[in-house]
Amino acid sequence: MSIIRQINDLTESLLSGTKFSLYDVERNGGNLKVTVQAEGGVTLDELAGINRQISKALDVSDPMPNKYTLEVSSPGLERKLRTHAHFEGAKGEIVGVKLAPHVEGDRRFKGRLNSVSNESISLENESGEVVEISLNDISKATTVFLWKQDRKPGKANSNETKILQGSGIKEYEK
Repeated sequence: MSIIRQINDLTESLLSGTKFSLYDVERNGGNLKVTVQAEGGVTLDELAGINRQISKALDVSDPMPNKYTLEVSSPGLERKLRTHAHFEGAKGEIVGVKLAPHVEGDRRFKGRLNSVSNESISLENESGEVVEISLNDISKATTVFLWKQDRKPGKANSNETKILQGSGIKEYEK
């Protein structure tokens, strides 16, 4: 079983029966990042407590072969979308997508995530055009948090605001 799978299983068992759920586990060399989420968000004190629990459990099971730094965080306002479940959870939200270098043509897209299949996602861009993107071609994807900006009288709406119109997504004030 891979190290990530072991840490996934360990963290899910620690969080079962709580309001928290595992969002993601990433390992980059000696850094281990565990991302947890909860309805209504996660406080810093809660993250610190979860960090201590995971750290103790990792000390016992010892799946990491060398020294490592454990980071426990929430996904934040702009969360990474790496798994099929992440994309499913972001349906209806504005997402930014960067395609892999081997893809010809436009490599950056932003729009409302309309649908997700096992092979692709469908985005509606700011001009209303629907773009189908293969999951295999995505190198990076994140949700996009849109801050509400005061507009000067007589100024047209920004493209991001146009995406939001009729989407049911709210803009937030700074």
